[in-house]
Amino acid sequence: MPLGFPTLGPISDPESHANNPVMARNGAIASAHPLISAAGAKVLADGGNAVDAAIAAALVGTVVLPAMCSIGGDLFAIVHQPDGPNASGVGELLSFMGSGNGPASVTRDWMAERGTVSPAGQPILAQRGPLSPGVPGFIAGAFDMLERFGSRTFGSLARDAIRYARDGFPLSVAGAAIIAHGTEEILRQDRAAQSVFLPGGRTPRPGDLFRQPDLARTIGEVAAAGPETFYRGPVARRITDYLQANGGALTADDFAGHATDVLPPLASTYRGYTIHETRLPTPGFVVLEALNIAERAQIAPGSLSSASTIHLQAEALKAAFADRNAGASDTPEGAANVDRYISKEWAAQRFTGFHPSRVSEFAPGSLQEGHTTSLVTVDRDGLMVSLIFSVSDWFGSGVVAGDTGILLNNRAGHCFSLIPGHPNLFEPGKRTMHTLNCYLIAAPDGTPVVVGGTPGGDFQPQWNVQTISAMIDGGLDAQAAASLPRWQLWPATYPAEVGMPAELRVESRVGEETLRALAEMGHNVVPLGPWGARGAVQVIARNPETGVLAAGSDPRSEGQAIGL
Repeated sequence: MPLGFPTLGPISDPESHANNPVMARNGAIASAHPLISAAGAKVLADGGNAVDAAIAAALVGTVVLPAMCSIGGDLFAIVHQPDGPNASGVGELLSFMGSGNGPASVTRDWMAERGTVSPAGQPILAQRGPLSPGVPGFIAGAFDMLERFGSRTFGSLARDAIRYARDGFPLSVAGAAIIAHGTEEILRQDRAAQSVFLPGGRTPRPGDLFRQPDLARTIGEVAAAGPETFYRGPVARRITDYLQANGGALTADDFAGHATDVLPPLASTYRGYTIHETRLPTPGFVVLEALNIAERAQIAPGSLSSASTIHLQAEALKAAFADRNAGASDTPEGAANVDRYISKEWAAQRFTGFHPSRVSEFAPGSLQEGHTTSLVTVDRDGLMVSLIFSVSDWFGSGVVAGDTGILLNNRAGHCFSLIPGHPNLFEPGKRTMHTLNCYLIAAPDGTPVVVGGTPGGDFQPQWNVQTISAMIDGGLDAQAAASLPRWQLWPATYPAEVGMPAELRVESRVGEETLRALAEMGHNVVPLGPWGARGAVQVIARNPETGVLAAGSDPRSEGQAIGL
């Protein structure tokens, strides 16, 4: 069977039906919210292509999943356009890196004086509030994707998002719970955020019609005037004026200098397949490096949730994260380091530190010289998109930029380091590291066959490794791979978490024997509930011979896959 497609299961097994992928021929989308998937499916049904559908869906996401994403956040994507209608060739393959800079007008010492201290006692930047945002990259990234590959205008694709913001949408159980149990106190610290997310001063309930009229007007302004108004016009001035009036550091000049990086993605092979990933400042190379290391050992199809496989992949990820924390700065030197990190020779060197039955300590290799949402969509002609967008933490900075209605990210505060010598050390105007990444898998002949991604902060590269391995090593289909028992290492790269005691958090569905064996290997195992790892893996596989699609959406989220 093609990668990501199901084998024939027993008709009498109800669970096999519930865990099957959505099969389609005329297009498919998978996302973390039903209204996001519906918006993309509507564009596909109306003749739009996969990039059109992805932008329409993402814009709806910025309205209906405000805890996770916003036009005040960042955007990354990988897009594959085949050679022509119904073609199966490689065609054009590009990554869109919509990441914004931190403030350029203040020094590291100035930011540090206004920072705080991590639980491990390390100095860190302000994690929330007006000093925490970076310049949002979502709007520029969306327009750049449409200019390169789209067939519809931004304005036509923004209609559903504007309608949901203006007229309201029913708040989901998860959406209400995030406010009530995690972020209400943060939102009350900014008067504009409190007005939007705690209307009338109270916590909204599931099913409440949730309106954001200011945001509707701003999206309409951007639709009418283009990205210029967001980065060099009235919208930029209103955002930065609000921040400056409330103690922020971003300026109109910071916005005016923003641009999307559009480049071929990184790539490496895994057991004959080519894995394409987003470039720096994302951790895409962490996925590639970890897969290269894990490739040096065999993984049997039935052993995906065994202690031996979890140990192998966890140790490979530890090595890759150690390298990221040592040498993956968003500089030419950092890019050169990444080229080394994703080489097979580097993987062979790192694998020498691996022990099959006990935990190893991985120092950085010697070079000698979250919150987010994700969606994937594929159209009938084989145009494939994996798109991920985020405000970093729950509700980002907790700051809504006045009458724009735009919730701003906290990527700068959340991710920059203040530790001297760290590759992610804050510098004026620098881009911080990102946790966002997305991938595309090509068959051994080079034909793209799978797009995927997930939110989850530092857990994203870990879950992407597990999902890719589930399909390639385990032969699982897109839905089964998204539903596989999950695990994650903590901490990894966030400055506020580095230095805390290491944990390996594992869903209990792997079984007691696996949990016990991992503990005996030396892992500090923290059992989670059967589905307690969270995440929102989205995957679509395509059979290049028939054009048939198999789409899967993570049952841990409230989203769904829709096919046409």
